[in-house]
Amino acid sequence: MPGARRLQPVRREPAAISIAQQLTEAIMDGTLAPGSQLGEAELAAELGVSRGPLREAMQRLVQQGIAYSEPHRGVFVTTLTVDDVRDIYVARTSVESAACRLILRRDPQGTAERLSVVHKAMADAAKRGDHAALSAADTELHQMLVNESGSPRLTRMAQTLFVETRMCISALQDKYQAPDVMVDEHAEIIRAMRDGHEERLLRLMDEHMQDAVQRLTEEPGTAPEDGAGAAVATGA
Repeated sequence: MPGARRLQPVRREPAAISIAQQLTEAIMDGTLAPGSQLGEAELAAELGVSRGPLREAMQRLVQQGIAYSEPHRGVFVTTLTVDDVRDIYVARTSVESAACRLILRRDPQGTAERLSVVHKAMADAAKRGDHAALSAADTELHQMLVNESGSPRLTRMAQTLFVETRMCISALQDKYQAPDVMVDEHAEIIRAMRDGHEERLLRLMDEHMQDAVQRLTEEPGTAPEDGAGAAVATGA
């Protein structure tokens, strides 16, 4: 047909990418624990894949820093230290603060409305005591915030940071704030964005991140300074 657009073959997602995504999810939720070895034979059998794409997938994890390779031993899930936790949140503060500045110049009210939809899901999960849904909504809200900045580079930088954050929280989830506190903190951030108040928004974001670092790195048995009870939820 003259002038007709030619159809292109449908491209399937490379197996290595799909495998890497599954392994990443297993690392984030703690199924593959920090320090555990990613055994090729076991994983290949469990995933029903050949070792070639599995090795490629594991190298992707090594490049992202969520796994590491030891010569003659294999690939292992990264164990995050207290210094790692602090560094992750320093980077996240920079990325998400930059995203907030861009949003305030683009569409703060529209972004606040879209974030409010996810925030409602967070609040509903908190009321139900559904900690898995609460954590998922928290991650989604922060991912959406960065995506709304319109910066592909900030989005790419944030992806690995969010994976590392989930790793922290999965290992240390008994150290974070109570669900109602988490819901309230995010509500304040969204309100400041809707109001277009840059100074308050950046201050709240910084305090939100600092609070997470304090709780995730405090010594066992140490009570949070704000008097919050035992942590039962994940967040930030």
